Amino acid sequence: MLSTQFVPGAPNWIDLGTPDLEAVSAFYGGLFGWRAESYGPEAGGYGAFRLDGKSVAGVGPLTEEGAETAWTVYFHTPDADATAKSVEQGGGTVRFPPMDVFSEGRMAGFTDPGGAQFAVWQPREHPGLQLVNDPGSLCWTELHTPEPDSSRDFYGTVFGWQAEDVPFAGTTYTVLRLAGGGQESSFGGIMPLAPPAGVRAHWLPYFEVEDCDTTATRSEALGGSIALHPVEAEGVGRFARLTDPCGADFAVITSAPRS
Repeated sequence: MLSTQFVPGAPNWIDLGTPDLEAVSAFYGGLFGWRAESYGPEAGGYGAFRLDGKSVAGVGPLTEEGAETAWTVYFHTPDADATAKSVEQGGGTVRFPPMDVFSEGRMAGFTDPGGAQFAVWQPREHPGLQLVNDPGSLCWTELHTPEPDSSRDFYGTVFGWQAEDVPFAGTTYTVLRLAGGGQESSFGGIMPLAPPAGVRAHWLPYFEVEDCDTTATRSEALGGSIALHPVEAEGVGRFARLTDPCGADFAVITSAPRS
């Protein structure tokens, strides 16, 4: 379960790189009730999505050469420079090296050995997300990769994550937990990605919603599309995979009641 009491290795930020800030602001505002807030001209067009005054995500223009619109998941690190070294030693690559973001924190972007992009955030004045698990906020992160075993080893080396394989929908799903944490520290999973799917490895964010079916229908009315129509997963909840008007993939879920 996600928390805003961030510890090393936990998801602590998420942002959307997009070619059309106005379009996605209208889309996510209509879908989740988010309000876009700019951090000012000195931030280069970057800002935050807020829900009830709390930061639930970041949003900004595409800045990397050849970048495609996508959501990026950030993981907490106490030392971005040390993490960058661990990524390289583990066979990943550094997309952009550690850099200071004003006095807010330090960040870096990477690509894992399977091709999935992710980032880290070393907080200073800005700790990260202010709301998780509630409707309209991040509640799960999921790596889709053609190399689940090597990805499991890579992230275990970089962040110390624990992993447990469980049967799911005819395949093996790997549940990820924080280093030294129990079942309550689960924050994400690894899903095998079959090569014929024609989709590169990626991290997929899940946002909690009160009604998965209603949210999926609303996404189409707002100009998005449904990549996977709502399905039920026993003991997990009802989820769907959606695409925003600019092509960024994400998922929504109405989680099953916790026992």
